[in-house]
Amino acid sequence: MSLKPIQIAVDCMGGDIGLPATVTAAYQFAQQHADTRFLLVGDVAAIEARLRALGCRDSSWYRLVPASEVVAMDDPVEVALRRKKDSSMRVAVQAVKNGEANACVSAGNTGALMAISRYVLKTLDGIDRPAIATSIPNQKGGATTVLDLGANVDCSAEHLLQFAIMGAALVTALYGRDRPSIGLLNIGEEVIKGNEVVKQAAVLLRHSGLNFYGNVEGDDICKGTVDVIVCDGFVGNVVLKSIEGLARMVSSMMHAEFKRNWLSMAAGLVARPVLQRFRGRVDNRRYNGAALLGLKGIVIKSHGSADAYAFGNALQRAREAVYNGLLEGTATAVEQIRRSLSAANVQAVPPDETVSPPSSVPGA
Repeated sequence: MSLKPIQIAVDCMGGDIGLPATVTAAYQFAQQHADTRFLLVGDVAAIEARLRALGCRDSSWYRLVPASEVVAMDDPVEVALRRKKDSSMRVAVQAVKNGEANACVSAGNTGALMAISRYVLKTLDGIDRPAIATSIPNQKGGATTVLDLGANVDCSAEHLLQFAIMGAALVTALYGRDRPSIGLLNIGEEVIKGNEVVKQAAVLLRHSGLNFYGNVEGDDICKGTVDVIVCDGFVGNVVLKSIEGLARMVSSMMHAEFKRNWLSMAAGLVARPVLQRFRGRVDNRRYNGAALLGLKGIVIKSHGSADAYAFGNALQRAREAVYNGLLEGTATAVEQIRRSLSAANVQAVPPDETVSPPSSVPGA
């Protein structure tokens, strides 16, 4: 890993908590990572007040960048993109565009962040649509990377292939896996299952040169069957919200009082250690930080309700993505796979039709 200092632009005003989460996390992160500097973007007076409250006396780790507007969590994309051009979110993303920062982290409005990032940074060559990817803890003790999580509701087979390329590049950058395994989320493992788009995507993936495992089902996410699972944004967002709901349910169970009788109290005492371990494993704060992939710049979306601990994990993801060459890795992977598919003349057709690519195609 390179030791060259990097700059991370932080949208200090975004999210449900705002400064107590964003500035606090950046301050704590800087104490632990001398190789990281921050552009703290937002209301300068408010940021300075928060730094004083934290007892910060060293200003060498940050630079204040003023922004006069804030994108609210319920702002329509049109408002964020066209009317709030001096928002802390937009200024932070622009810092990446200008080369002032290597990455941007925001806990603000997801739709607005995606729209602003796509407008300001543009997409990588060979990528039609950016995608949102995050890590979901699995029973193997690691995490499964899932995308798209809501940026693209309607997708073509080509889009799903692009998501797979970007997801593989992300896992390689963050976890150091050279050939991460890819699964295509479906209603069954058999090649005949799924709609036509999913079937066509499977054809492209089988001949892409990626380490394609095949179709996977919903329970494979938590099993840890593959490193990366690809789906459209509609399905991915439903999956993510369902898992977050499960985590909240477990947390509620942890705080429930067992007062009915001695038997329920005993059951609660027995179950508590198990629930504690499970809550720790599914705690989305540990895996906070969804990458907006496919852009000509690194943008990390923190959960809107993230506290300082969770936001710090999003900062860590940004740092790792920069140091491990996420952008370069994604661009290289896109180009290599496009060449493989072009040379083989592989078309997206349903799997019940014959597809016979040349034997020289990687993965064929």
